[in-house]
Amino acid sequence: MLARGTVLRGGDLLRATDGSVIEVQAAPEAVSTAFSRDPALLTRAAYHLGNRHIAVEIGTTWLRYLHDHVLDHLLEQLGLQVFFEHAPFEPEAGAYEAQGHPPHHAAGHADTPHDHDPNNYNDHHGHNHGHHDDEHKHG
Repeated sequence: MLARGTVLRGGDLLRATDGSVIEVQAAPEAVSTAFSRDPALLTRAAYHLGNRHIAVEIGTTWLRYLHDHVLDHLLEQLGLQVFFEHAPFEPEAGAYEAQGHPPHHAAGHADTPHDHDPNNYNDHHGHNHGHHDDEHKHG
């Protein structure tokens, strides 16, 4: 039995009750992978994706997210090379999930892109998510 909320990643090993060992393999999904050797550009791209609550897998020279042509266009405008592919997708665990805390978003909200103006920093703060005020009150 796994604890509720356990996240399995490709390469994890599970031992069955009969003693056999099973290796977890991540299934390929339709993803976009954006590349840049410029760390500042990757950071900027990660910011824009995070601002839209998009799940992102982060590598040293790339970012990966579930395929979305609108996001592809945004990152291309920022200067990244974006490729569509079928590959395993293992996004970063959210800060609260990584610490064992439940997320603050309503179910399904974190995976839903919002209509934000990518050129307007203040656009993200134009609507209430209900978590910005209590985000740092954890003891």
